Amino acid sequence: MIRPKRKTDSLIERPEHDLVGVIRMPESSVSPVTSIVRRIIWAVLALFAAVLIVYLDRDGYRDVNEDGVSFLDAVYYATVSLSTTGYGDIAPESDSARLINILVITPLRILFLIVLVGTTLAVLTERSRQAFKIQRWRSKVRDHVVVVGYGTKGRSAVSAVLSDGVEPSRIVVVDTDQAMLDAASLLGLVTVHGSGTRSDVLRVAGVPRAKSVVVAANRDDSAVLITLTAREMAPSAQIVAAVRETENVHLLRQSGANQVVVSSETAGRLLGMATHTPTVVDMVEDLITPDAGLAIAEREVEPSEVGGSPRHLPDIVLGIVRAGTLHRVDSSEADAIESGDRLLYIRKVTPASD
Repeated sequence: MIRPKRKTDSLIERPEHDLVGVIRMPESSVSPVTSIVRRIIWAVLALFAAVLIVYLDRDGYRDVNEDGVSFLDAVYYATVSLSTTGYGDIAPESDSARLINILVITPLRILFLIVLVGTTLAVLTERSRQAFKIQRWRSKVRDHVVVVGYGTKGRSAVSAVLSDGVEPSRIVVVDTDQAMLDAASLLGLVTVHGSGTRSDVLRVAGVPRAKSVVVAANRDDSAVLITLTAREMAPSAQIVAAVRETENVHLLRQSGANQVVVSSETAGRLLGMATHTPTVVDMVEDLITPDAGLAIAEREVEPSEVGGSPRHLPDIVLGIVRAGTLHRVDSSEADAIESGDRLLYIRKVTPASD
């Protein structure tokens, strides 16, 4: 007998604490040595504060030797008290000392214990913090970029998006390979563990509110299904899909992709060009590599440029984007720049200094 699927099986129906491990928010990496040093510092500070409080109020404490409480006695009392050992040979006697023990020493004892069992508590704290960050991210995320598939194509797409100035926290990577997601998380990207062919995974990634969706699946049939699902969720999003075979381009376009890149055919053209014009291949590689050299970019026209010819601009203009349509610079539509146009041009990329 086949049982109906419960609603809680859908990721989108789960509460935030159940999505920890599915969604991973970027965290600043801290080395184990740094973490241990920080905990030791907090423990020493808590101990020092307790010693100082006890010593300043030493007249309110009773020592079994009846010789008063020295600074060494204050250190001894603070140490055994914070570690919850408490031999009882030194004890608060006055009302003020007892009140201070209740209001100050007890919280310091709790802080000291948190530091001592920090490894266990860190796991619990990290899970709670991740759940809170997921809840806040899901409520505020808008106009972000979702990259489905973090293989070679996906990683290159992310590099290009980052080079355009998009914040890493506004890029969401969806993949089933945890190692790939760990690599993406190190770059500060939000990651979602799951298959992009599942609608609930895409919803958890925020596709309905995304500005752009990059489909970089390893298989063409998966790319078609992901594109179809993403288009249904986000009718106005810019969807760019990669496909291996040219014969599947029309399927991606019918599924709702705005742009389709044929990876195998593009690589084949470059291989063929390299046999007789290798320098052309070098130039093409330079143009599509966003890190240094030259790069193809797009910008809005300035008011002073309206009415002029794109051929007379200081920038090397390749075309004009008008009402979503690209017109090459040698076409009649690109003779004069109109208000609202965007220019496709070649810009020089300055490599970031280390």
